[in-house]
Formats: sequence, structure tokens, C-alpha cells
Amino acid sequence: MFTGPLVFELPAFFLGLLFGSFLNVCISRLPDHRSLSKPRSHCPHCLHTVAWYDNIPLVSWILLRARCRQCQQPISWRYPAVELAFALWLTFAARTAFPLLRPGISTNAFAAATIDAVALAILGFLLIGLLVMDWQTHTLPDAFTLTGTLIGFLLLCARAAYLPPHQYDLLLHGHNPLTSVGGAVDNGNVILTGSEHLVLGRILGIAVAAGLLLLIRLLYKQLRHREGLGLGDIKLVAMITAFLGFWLAAFAIFLGFVLCATYALTLIARRRVTATTRLPLGAFLAIGGLVAAILGAPVIAWYASLF
Repeated sequence: MFTGPLVFELPAFFLGLLFGSFLNVCISRLPDHRSLSKPRSHCPHCLHTVAWYDNIPLVSWILLRARCRQCQQPISWRYPAVELAFALWLTFAARTAFPLLRPGISTNAFAAATIDAVALAILGFLLIGLLVMDWQTHTLPDAFTLTGTLIGFLLLCARAAYLPPHQYDLLLHGHNPLTSVGGAVDNGNVILTGSEHLVLGRILGIAVAAGLLLLIRLLYKQLRHREGLGLGDIKLVAMITAFLGFWLAAFAIFLGFVLCATYALTLIARRRVTATTRLPLGAFLAIGGLVAAILGAPVIAWYASLF
């Protein structure tokens, strides 16, 4: 029986198209605080309800030649782009899960890798949605950022339950690495177990990453007497940190600011920006988060090797 990567990747791609279609609904309705279930999908121009055969992800857009069947108004390319983007992302997440099939893998390793793959898939769903929402409407809904922060943290807690013995253990005082905080036996050592270290470290990372951006927001407002950084951006950073940890989130923040600054300089060169122009920083932070999830670990390892 064939058990190659395509066994996971093809179903993941088609499933990604379906979830990408739902993500388009979220993108269209959440910024306006509209229901995700009512009314049914309809043309934004003529308000005609879209039939099921005109609502097949990616395929219908191509067959209809990007126009509404009823009023012939154009259908934005954003719809197939989001569907395809998340389909590719979910395919990538499935590829990361393929090593789960190797013979002899332990139950704990299987569970841990499964949680990692699920977390990667959910993070992509949230970041792609937030990227488009911020770019189009300059909004980063709490339904994605705050809920995403909670989901990321809960997945981390689940991941911590499957750590190998003594992985990430942190000795705070003493020399015996076997005594944990709250243990019945105390030989004078104080140690954080791997699970405690991972969970408490992530809480601290979220607080520090969000706190740094909050401090920047407060300082900018004090100096310029106007808003420069939205609370939505801070919540987005907290969400990225909940999923990826502090250092990968720091990489995402750095990349997001660089991309946003480059975009701003481009607008200045083309004289299409003023001192009060709002820039979609959240969109660039989301791009940074997506890149960090894929490439952040090797980039940070390479950078650390230079010292």
C-alpha cells in the first residue's frame, strides 16, 4: 500500500481549499462584526445568493471567469488567492507530519509531532486571515488574535505533556537535576521541569513581546500625541508568540517592521503617503509570522553560530 507523502498532501490540499473558502467568509464579515453563518454566501454587488455549484473553491472562480453569474460584476482575485494560499500552507503542514509514519515511533513522539502539525496549520489559517483583513480594512479582529493566543497557549500546554524525560529541565539552584519544584524529595535543589519551563517560559515570552510593543505604543503617543501602533498589532504579536515562542516571534517582529518600513519608503518615493497615512503593520507582522514559522529556526541558528 502506498504511504508516500502524497497520501497526506493531496487530501490536505483539497481540505485546505475548503477551509480557505471559510477563511474568505471570516475575512469578509469579521471586520464588520457580521455573522459567519447568516446570510448565506452572496454576491456583494447584486446580493444574489451564490448557488453551491458556483461556490466550489478555486474551481468556480475559474469557470465563471471571475464574474458573478447573475450581474456579471467581477469577483475579486482575493477569494481564490486565499483559498490557494491556505491549501498550500496545509499541504506544507501535512508534509511536516509525514515522518509520523516511520516505523518504531513512540506514542509520545507521535502525539507531540501531531500537535506541532495542528498548531502550524491553525497558525497559518489565522495569519493569512489577519494579513488580508489588516491590508484591506486596517482591522485585526479579537476573534482571531485573542482566540488565537488562547489556542496557541493551550496547544503548547498539550505539547508540554509529551516532552521526553528531562528535556528542557532548568536547574535553578543545586547540582541534582532530578528534583523538581514541589517534589516530595528535596536535596536542596530548585529546578523547573521541562513542562514547567516550557509553559512558564511561554507565558513570560508573551508578556515580554507584547509589553515591548505596548511600551513603543505609549512612547510614540507621548512624543507625537497621536496613535502610532494599534492595540491589534500588540495582540497579534502576543498570538504569534503563543504559537512560536519569544525568539521566533522576535524574528517575525523584526521582519515585519523591515517590510513595513520598506513599503513606507516605496510610498514616499512615489509621493503616495503623508504624515497621517495609516500603514497595515499587522499585515507585515503576519507575513513575518508565516516566514518565522517556516524559516525562523534555521535563520536564528545560523545567526547564533556567528558569535
